[in-house]
Amino acid sequence: SYNVLDVSEFKHYRINHSKLFADKQNHINGNENFWDQAKRHMRRFNGIPAKHFPLFLKECEWRFNNPNPKAQ
Repeated sequence: SYNVLDVSEFKHYRINHSKLFADKQNHINGNENFWDQAKRHMRRFNGIPAKHFPLFLKECEWRFNNPNPKAQ
C-alpha cells in the first residue's frame, strides 16, 4: 500500500517487520503517539463530523506540538 505514495521529497525508510520491528532512528512511534492522542481527544466529543475533521486534525497537531497545558 505504501508503494504508491510520493515520497520523493522525504527521506523514507522501510522496515521489514518480519525481520526487525524498529531501530533507534526509524520507527513510527511518534505517529502512533499522535494518533492515540487525536483519537482520545475525539472521543471527548463523541465523534467529529466529516466536514470538520481537517480542522479537528489541525487542532490535534497544534496540541501535539505544543504540549504545555497553559498554552492550550
